[in-house]
Amino acid sequence: MDSAHQETQAEHAAEVTVECSGCKPEDAQAIFTALRTSFASDRSADDAPRETAGGGPSVWTATFDVNQSRDTPGPTQLTAPCTVTLQGGYQAVDQLRKALLPAFVVSVVGTAAGDQEEEVQLRLESR
Repeated sequence: MDSAHQETQAEHAAEVTVECSGCKPEDAQAIFTALRTSFASDRSADDAPRETAGGGPSVWTATFDVNQSRDTPGPTQLTAPCTVTLQGGYQAVDQLRKALLPAFVVSVVGTAAGDQEEEVQLRLESR
């Protein structure tokens, strides 16, 4: 394996996809804002989640790069508990989950393990 391929794999292993569901757009925004305090994201700060037409449940997604940790988020208020799904490499998911702890009360709802990636479903509540 060449070094460029190894670097690409390492970068991908540091990315965690975060899906917010079962919550209001402003709660999803609060979660993404707290995570952007700690990590770089593919969503800019002004890319706020919005309700979509059709009345079905909404899921908001962002990807965070946990390679370089920034600051620690402070306690964050939500209007109601939210379900968040983290998907990525084992270490990256664990690192992102730990970054949520100062901002929210975090409960693990479920996990699904694969060879090199895992999916963890969390329930977040206001701290």
